Amino acid sequence: MINRRQFSLAAGASALAGFPAVHAQSEKIIIGQSAAFSGPAAQLGIQLHAGAKLFFDQLNAQGGIGGRSVEIRKLDDAYEPARCEENTRKLLEEDVSALFAYVGTPTSAVALPLATKAKVPFIAPFTGAMALRNPFNRYAFHVRASYNDETALIVNQLRNVGLTKVAVMYQNDAYGKAGLDGVQLALAKHNLKPVAIATVERNSVDVAKAVETINAASPEAVVQISAYTSCAAYIRAARKAGYGGGFYNVSFVGTQALADELGKFGAGVVVSQVVPSPYSGGKAISREFADAVRRSNGAVQSNYSSMEGYIAAKVLAEGLRRSGGKGGADGLMTALESINNMSMGGFNVNFSKADHVASNFVELSMLTGDGKVRV
Repeated sequence: MINRRQFSLAAGASALAGFPAVHAQSEKIIIGQSAAFSGPAAQLGIQLHAGAKLFFDQLNAQGGIGGRSVEIRKLDDAYEPARCEENTRKLLEEDVSALFAYVGTPTSAVALPLATKAKVPFIAPFTGAMALRNPFNRYAFHVRASYNDETALIVNQLRNVGLTKVAVMYQNDAYGKAGLDGVQLALAKHNLKPVAIATVERNSVDVAKAVETINAASPEAVVQISAYTSCAAYIRAARKAGYGGGFYNVSFVGTQALADELGKFGAGVVVSQVVPSPYSGGKAISREFADAVRRSNGAVQSNYSSMEGYIAAKVLAEGLRRSGGKGGADGLMTALESINNMSMGGFNVNFSKADHVASNFVELSMLTGDGKVRV
């Protein structure tokens, strides 16, 4: 792909030579993604990307956007901010039309300022952190609900079943702290505080100290704000140490990856979700996604992370369609802002000029202990 500067030079040279300039419509629309494709959080990036690519492959087979295909250019950051920053600079140098489907709060936190400075839209990050939403940033578009929405639902559920002794195990980074803030805020509305708080480092499964700290407080439930490998390690270690209470996770954990890690130890583990269930045919978007997965002939797994990628791609494509793939960043952002209360068959998308959070959809799911998930 030629970038904007190269295209301008080529167009000028063609005009001087008496030949018509090459039209940008013949180019691909390139979208940049930095995410974890290796390391302990790899399944989050792999599945999110797979779902998005599934949608764009379908779109391209039908002619793309105005005859232009959409391509995701992905780079692996292993869920490490320094690598994500390097990747983002590379993608911006390649003149991508948007940055899309980044995975994680600490990674998105280093990428968003770069996107803003370059005036490139930052669309559908796989994070619900409030710090990426407030203050308002015109270049940031969030498809999923916030961690505050998820933790409020979790705490309300705990109170509905009469539980008050709640502990929090959180990842010691921006993501974990964002989730912890959400839990504390939700508990405070019930005049409660966590009975214990403990941390685990990002991309680590060293959970022994956290288990010791939290088990000593005898909580009735533990809310976990981390990725699937550390959460699974914590659950197994806590059970081994005699803990008999419940475990609650937010969607970023990676539901199917957590179920796969835990096996039979996953029975009863609750995970909040920000997209409808990919395993139920109750909503049109779920049926559409299931049909697309079937037609992929095994290339794409059906799970919450891949479905979120599919929905995110569908939202981005709607913005590209409305802008005609023209007008650059301003054209795409204005088009996205025009998506007001649009139903995607059970998942509503509602942007405006003043609000770039499309959805507050949240619901709870539960692992069954045989690798499955039910709502």
